[in-house]
Amino acid sequence: MPIETFATSGETKHTTSYYAASANPSPERPKLKGDQLIDICVVGAGYSGLSAALHLAEKGFKVAIIEGARVGWGASGRNGGQIVNGLNASLQTIKRRYGQDTANFVAGLVQEGGEIIRERVATYDIRCDLKHGNIFTGLTAAHMRELDERRALWASYGLHNQDMLSKSELRDHIGSDVYAGGMIDHTGGHMHPLNLCLGEAAAFEKLGGVIYEQSPVISCDTEADKPVVRTRDGTMTCNTLLLCGNAYLGHVVPALTARVMPVSTQMMATVPLGDKAHELLPTDKCVEDVRYILDYFRLSADKRLIFGGGTVYGGTDPADVVAKLRPAMEKVYPQLKGVKIDHAWSGNFALSFSRVPQMGRLGNNTYFAHGYSGHGVTGSHTFGRILSEAVAGDRARFDVFAKVPWYPFPGGRMFRVPYSMMGSWYYALRDRLGV
Repeated sequence: MPIETFATSGETKHTTSYYAASANPSPERPKLKGDQLIDICVVGAGYSGLSAALHLAEKGFKVAIIEGARVGWGASGRNGGQIVNGLNASLQTIKRRYGQDTANFVAGLVQEGGEIIRERVATYDIRCDLKHGNIFTGLTAAHMRELDERRALWASYGLHNQDMLSKSELRDHIGSDVYAGGMIDHTGGHMHPLNLCLGEAAAFEKLGGVIYEQSPVISCDTEADKPVVRTRDGTMTCNTLLLCGNAYLGHVVPALTARVMPVSTQMMATVPLGDKAHELLPTDKCVEDVRYILDYFRLSADKRLIFGGGTVYGGTDPADVVAKLRPAMEKVYPQLKGVKIDHAWSGNFALSFSRVPQMGRLGNNTYFAHGYSGHGVTGSHTFGRILSEAVAGDRARFDVFAKVPWYPFPGGRMFRVPYSMMGSWYYALRDRLGV
């Protein structure tokens, strides 16, 4: 669904994903109706909103979440399910742009999101098929140098969770010969992303939190002393507002529209593969390569291969997801040629021009976080915690990110898509040339 149409859509069901088809039971929550009051209102029941709301509920705050569709309907319930440490922008890039102190700060939290996920799963007994370890793969000598430089850079910040894998060592993890080698991150992992969302929502509600579904936000008054959120059927007045709609907030808050661009990525899931699944991924780690437009894949609990990749700038869906992804999957795994695909879907993530997530305030009592640029599984959980800290009175970490400069996409709304497409073509050509 294009982002522009979401805010005014009617009742919305989950997409055609494998995750929706295999989701744990979850109640349908009521719509927001009438004029309501709450201490803290969160817009968006994805990872950012749920992370912030759950942390705040644990601190004793009264919190309500307003969701335009269903819990986990957006990127949080559609993504590759991979726990990948770090931001899209590298620590070296952050050091070059913003200085050593900011790089030190970011290095101190790049593993935090994964730690939060594991803690949530353990504390609230969330059934989401959590597995440990992820692998980055390189197809060229240049890719391998890039991975080794990353490992050394992280080690220089005291992060020793990554080890290089030769081509033969990688073969122990991936039943494919297309890669030159790789790097394993022992603190990464993968899980069923929608079930993680649903489990976090249930935990939040057990602590007294309230979630309203099927309540697309029409407008937000972020300048009032008490912010007001308006939906088609009601209003919510609050002391503090958190905007966590990310790629699906649309144009509801004009001050945030230019900060990010929706980008669609695609996924598909094969039929259950039985014993063949072990041949594909013997150690059950998740995988992504290091190209600019990358492939990523892993096994589900019932031994399907979930394979993703590709981008569509602007957030629209391709006409045929399977036709787009199948050639890439069969290049990695020729033994899957012609295998039946049971599920195919798309989802949007919010891309910032700098590839660094953004956090800030509008007015005095409205906070926002967005722009994870494809690294939202971990980043959203970390930023949700930082938002909760700021609301509770500790703005130390919030202020670091709030002060990081942000830049609009060149050309504004009209030209940001073609500009970004040209950039992706350039980097894709570099990947093909091995430079």
